[in-house]
Amino acid sequence: GLKMMLLCFRRGLMWKLRRIFMWLFGVYIAIPFLIKLCPSIQAKLVFLNFVRVPYFIDLKKPQDQGLNHTYNFYLQPEEGINIGVWHTVPSQLWKEAQGKNQEWYERTLQSAHPVMLYLHGNAGTRGGDHRVQLYKVLSSLGYHVVTFDYRGWGDSEGSPSERGMTADAHFLYQWVKQKIAKKPLYIWGHSLGTGVATNLVRHLCDRGTPPDALILESPFTNIREEAKSHPFSMVYRYLPGFDWFFLDAITANDIQFASDENVNHISCPLLILHAEDDTVVPFHLGKKLYNMAAQSKSLNGHKVQFVPFPVTLGYRHKFIYRSPELPQILR
Repeated sequence: GLKMMLLCFRRGLMWKLRRIFMWLFGVYIAIPFLIKLCPSIQAKLVFLNFVRVPYFIDLKKPQDQGLNHTYNFYLQPEEGINIGVWHTVPSQLWKEAQGKNQEWYERTLQSAHPVMLYLHGNAGTRGGDHRVQLYKVLSSLGYHVVTFDYRGWGDSEGSPSERGMTADAHFLYQWVKQKIAKKPLYIWGHSLGTGVATNLVRHLCDRGTPPDALILESPFTNIREEAKSHPFSMVYRYLPGFDWFFLDAITANDIQFASDENVNHISCPLLILHAEDDTVVPFHLGKKLYNMAAQSKSLNGHKVQFVPFPVTLGYRHKFIYRSPELPQILR
């Protein structure tokens, strides 16, 4: 009797496992078709703008994140689209900044301190912790930091697109440039923000008005190569038709972020920072972009530098701000 019971139990278990496996296999096969039929799903996966982590942050109160020398305000790059902006002053002005209004913050942009325009990556907001930590580092090194949420992110209105992100970055750059006149203005992009940064800087260089320098933290060559290397696509990488299912869906949304092409139109000092243990944007893509930049005719005569961070440091995709070398590197 016991043998019979065990046999039935085993059969029941096998049948259940088979059902679970068939169900999972069905989902696995369905996802590529779903993405092919609705390419907008793939766009959402690229931007992840709906992922508000940490969720409970009040972006109107940067002081809640320990940024009590930061002012929150809104600008309008296009009719009907307000975007949220933070301006953090250099830490030397910290005491003076307490309780000051927007007019005071704007006036400080005329001080001798350089300005960093920060372009964040996908997911989260301008209040994300690794971003806030970098603002603090840059502020302590004497920079103004101007950062914002692209349309569709954080408390900014509108919906996300590569064109919209680039337009917002350009608008912010012009806004800062008008306030600071001839003082140094640098652009720092991280992750997906590096794609926005090279789009912006290419546009500025084409018009003969390059920024003082471009810093790319954890960059990739173009969005197709990045999507292929992303941990999400691990499960599908060897599926026949991977490009057709997934990558063509990205291109169908007019998302390219072609930094590899852009470096051939950029003419200003370029610094690339990448951690060897980055699992989100693999190190080899940052290195590949650097090799292209080093051979770019437009960058010829400009300083092009690549700084790798060894695995032992554990900086991965988001923690380069922890590097005690940053002050030396940014000199």
